[in-house]
Amino acid sequence: MITRAVPSGSAVVPEDTGRMGRTYLSVLDLSSETLENCLELASRLKRERRLGPKAPTAKALAGHSLALLFDKPSLRTRTGFEIAMRELGGNVTCPPSADALGTREPLADVARTLERWVSVAAIRTFEQTRLQEFVDATTRLRVVNALTNEEHPCQALADCLTLCERCGEVRGRTLAYVGDGNNVATSLTHAAMLLGINLRLASPRGFTLPEETLVAARLVARHGAEIVTFQDPVEAVRGADGVYADVWTSMGQETDTINRRSAFHGYRVTSALMAKAKNGAFFMHCLPAHRGEEVDAEVLEGPQSVVFQQAENRLHTQKALLLMMLENAKIDHNDA
Repeated sequence: MITRAVPSGSAVVPEDTGRMGRTYLSVLDLSSETLENCLELASRLKRERRLGPKAPTAKALAGHSLALLFDKPSLRTRTGFEIAMRELGGNVTCPPSADALGTREPLADVARTLERWVSVAAIRTFEQTRLQEFVDATTRLRVVNALTNEEHPCQALADCLTLCERCGEVRGRTLAYVGDGNNVATSLTHAAMLLGINLRLASPRGFTLPEETLVAARLVARHGAEIVTFQDPVEAVRGADGVYADVWTSMGQETDTINRRSAFHGYRVTSALMAKAKNGAFFMHCLPAHRGEEVDAEVLEGPQSVVFQQAENRLHTQKALLLMMLENAKIDHNDA
């Protein structure tokens, strides 16, 4: 729940920014207080966007630059970061992936070059280890995980803001996730536990979240939040406040598509499955979606769907993230 509203005339960032530091590689990099502050700020930025150049934050990041380094295609993440940085008064550069992520030269050399030019890099790549290699090579550059095979923490921020807008008080609410135990499910699980949201995970055998992911999430659980795993999606959805689905085949898994369609048979979110949830339950999806595969078109396009609200909130939460990481950052790109 967004419990501490930030008045329009107050400081750009809530006073207690908690553990928001130089990197945001995982939702677990945040304390529950930092996550709540980020959502509060995002909510305020969403309201103030209508003010355009007169918004209090319109020049907050003047002099700062963001580098978008993407190994994988993107619509919401890339566009959200581009618009966010420009609306905060900063600059954006998007080097081709062949130049940006270690194809022509070592990844560490890319990092040590960019830190002399830009303030923050958002990286969308494959293994999380590549992201960590980049981080370890630089001492000044802020680094954001814009998606790896293992985690998608920027998506989780938008999911959380949407849950707050839909539910008001999120503590004690129950969200059911139906589908693959992938990067989106991992970050969603982390965030749900930090906010006190009960999570039910329904996945076929062999496609569940790793046990170490569940253990790490339970260690940060607040307000009695619990994770319960199921194989039966009906049992997972029963009485839930909301239902979340994602694609059965993520980027890089295309050669396994036929096997995955067979394994996930029965895990499609249909109107009949939604009827098992609480009356008025909402449907979430990070997009892009495959209608007729993980979700029926009538659910995705129906009145219970909040998927485009989630998509919109990528902008506001990424904006808040940049502000919290950079407001107090000294601009220093000297060679010395």
